[in-house]
Amino acid sequence: MQTSEFLEIAQNHFDDALPFVLYRKPNASVIKGVFQDDDIVYTSKDLTESGFVFAPFNAEKQTVLMPFSVSETLESSFAISEVTEQNTRDKKEVQQESENVLNDAKDFHINLVTKAINGIVEGRLKKVVVSRKEEVRLTESNPMALFERLLVKYSTAFVYCWYHPKIGLWLGATPETLLSITGNRFTTMALAGTQAYQGDDNPDWKAKETEEQQLVTDYLIASLESSVSNIVVAATKTIKAGSLLHLSTKVSGVLNSDLMEVVKALHPTPAVCGLPKTIAKQFILENENYDREFYTGFLGEINSKEKTSRNTNRRNVENNAYAAIKTVSNLYVNLRCMQLTDVKASIYVGGGITKDSIAEKEWEETVNKTETMKAVL
Repeated sequence: MQTSEFLEIAQNHFDDALPFVLYRKPNASVIKGVFQDDDIVYTSKDLTESGFVFAPFNAEKQTVLMPFSVSETLESSFAISEVTEQNTRDKKEVQQESENVLNDAKDFHINLVTKAINGIVEGRLKKVVVSRKEEVRLTESNPMALFERLLVKYSTAFVYCWYHPKIGLWLGATPETLLSITGNRFTTMALAGTQAYQGDDNPDWKAKETEEQQLVTDYLIASLESSVSNIVVAATKTIKAGSLLHLSTKVSGVLNSDLMEVVKALHPTPAVCGLPKTIAKQFILENENYDREFYTGFLGEINSKEKTSRNTNRRNVENNAYAAIKTVSNLYVNLRCMQLTDVKASIYVGGGITKDSIAEKEWEETVNKTETMKAVL
């Protein structure tokens, strides 16, 4: 199916106020779509269903499910095409509006970071991730056009457009995998540290970022020990997401428990919450002064059936006879995202605070992160 036809189907679903999600996995050339037949809000309690889930940051709230059983699933190959440039005058107007909003938000965020640093110095926290929401007036309100721009700009990210008429419209391009499972093999990642891309794919990282990354990695390993075996920790690498760089460490192994148990152990990760997790989460809920909703939650397909083969050589018919159907789940942390209405986009950004954090620089990091999403608007 051509991309234009695929997006037209999604637009018709949107016009009919029916739930759907469009998504493309990192480094993939195929867009998938799940188009729900009704407007019921389905939920998942234990992640045993088969479908696409959208979960909030606060795990005490409901995880929304688009079940494959009541949905049509479609695929389309995607080739990068020309994306319409925004009008320069509109971009300047949006920038000016944004600067006015930033002047009001800066003091609050710096005070929030300072409070977090004090909590770490006092020993109550090791790390905490604080965030903010920034609203931007839309010059392009067509979600399909925005989704296509995300596809072009973020080829290495999980890109999605999620809509439910009773909940809202979200788009994003996240670089972080929460959990990938094929059969009983799992992969997750520790992602922390951020700096602007300056043309060097392997820049120097300061002690603050490397310490933060190690905290996240150590926590993931400790959290998984009771649920998995044969854990393998790969070397930490620098990855690029749009105009930003991050530190990433891949962790893999064999799963000895069910999906829900592992997700409970991981979510929310220290990369979006902090350590100790319970205390950091309470700090966030009490001090951020807004509801994160689905920002820093997780999303993706669960318990889908995929055909796997021992041999990638299609001409080897004998080995392909051993192809099997395996259960696959791919979940991603909802970073670099925005919520859309008809007239505005709410952009969500945050950063990890440690004892070495400097409040002014943490503010600047959130500004850099908002720019990655504003570039799409």
